[in-house]
Amino acid sequence: MEQGIPGWLTLDPQSAVPPFEQIKQAILAAANSGEAAVGTRLPPVRALAAHLGVAANTVARAYRELEHAGVVETKGRAGTTVTAGGDAARQKVGAAADVFAAVVHSAGLSESDAVAIARAALRRA
Repeated sequence: MEQGIPGWLTLDPQSAVPPFEQIKQAILAAANSGEAAVGTRLPPVRALAAHLGVAANTVARAYRELEHAGVVETKGRAGTTVTAGGDAARQKVGAAADVFAAVVHSAGLSESDAVAIARAALRRA
């Protein structure tokens, strides 16, 4: 672990997945597996950005999206910590999927149309 950066926080430069999404997925996977237990302090945005060779805004976006999902919490100078093992995020997405499925059903759309719409929304997000 260099400069307090966990070994699981890496990027694949060959991946088609954007760097912010790779960071987000790595943190979520570590939270889900327990490698980053609740209370684990994540590296500061600038330190992680420098370590990964990306802009600070890239790391900040990943942290913001994880905070919105309830997986991490940022407290200014106190830093960003893991607050959930990903279960809250999965529950939130599952609840949204239930609502989406009900709307699709009531609109009479096919499953393939619904999946295409969901994929397009994920790409825009």
